[in-house]
Amino acid sequence: MKTSLAFPIRKTQHSHLAGTDFSNLVFGKTISDHMFVADYRNGEWSDLRIEPYAPMQLNPSNAALHYGQSIFEGMKAYKNEEGEILVFRADANWSRMNESAERMCMPYLPKEIFMEGMTQLLDLDRDWVPSAKGSSLYIRPFMFAMDDYIGVKPSDTYRFIIFTCPVGNYYSKPVSVKVETKFTRATEGGTGAAKTAGNYAASLYPALQAQKAGYDQLLWTDGKTHSKIEESGTMNVMFKINGTLLTAPVNGGTILKGITRDSVIQLAKDWNQPLEERFVTVSELKEALENGSLEEAFGTGTAATIAHIRLINIDGKDYELPGKTSDAFSYRVLDALDGIKYGSIADPHEWIIKI
Repeated sequence: MKTSLAFPIRKTQHSHLAGTDFSNLVFGKTISDHMFVADYRNGEWSDLRIEPYAPMQLNPSNAALHYGQSIFEGMKAYKNEEGEILVFRADANWSRMNESAERMCMPYLPKEIFMEGMTQLLDLDRDWVPSAKGSSLYIRPFMFAMDDYIGVKPSDTYRFIIFTCPVGNYYSKPVSVKVETKFTRATEGGTGAAKTAGNYAASLYPALQAQKAGYDQLLWTDGKTHSKIEESGTMNVMFKINGTLLTAPVNGGTILKGITRDSVIQLAKDWNQPLEERFVTVSELKEALENGSLEEAFGTGTAATIAHIRLINIDGKDYELPGKTSDAFSYRVLDALDGIKYGSIADPHEWIIKI
């Protein structure tokens, strides 16, 4: 990808690349050498730069710390056999970030700044992109309020940053989940469709309770009746029942428009896999578990791509999912997505950007 936006680059004098154990990467713990930064003041983005990843100085009255004006994205870069860096669907992340920004009263981020900042950062830190299968470079773009003012109003100033971290697999094995019917992740009219920090903060307590009870994550239900399945933990969720792939619609404002979800749906259509974008009710899921018509259940998201679900708890009862054959949809779609991301198979929808 050619670059056209010029801005200063200050390289680190103390790289920790050589001391990083790429065979033992804990997700989100190891941060690469540099970050891209841009500041929003007086109605425009300015002071674009790449600099060493380092702590920032914030005043205690920083508006983001008090009122939660903070949004982010998650995306990944991979390395193919030729050593090229491949980024998966970055344009979709840019588009979704601006949807989040609009909902959170934050400024529009031009595509050129997002894409050029990411591209030049990855080019500089290309040695941080792991080459082992199953590993990748996680990319975290985020924006937050910068006003030093504790009045309740949208900030006038913001900072946009991209940093990266090499990662391994998010889940090492299929997960167990519990249907949550007390706590709520999002409600109609809220911020559920925005990738904003507060949504994740609200999920921490119920998720922790589920983990204490022995489950890896939750299946979130709707906030009004707790009768419809919405998401799985921090991921979209899909079920295959009686041969049909089912996933909740994302036009109601409570569910994040997952980019992996969208990619899975596109591949399902390519393969003529029967598909319905509709809610699965808790009672329908329970019946499918009891009569054996639930063939597969899995989460879709950037961190894990596909998170296979092995057990679902409903109303205090554990239901083991049936074993899957090697040609199960979730295995095939994971292999296809990995093949596209690592450049080993064709990219018919032009999802990949090469750097």
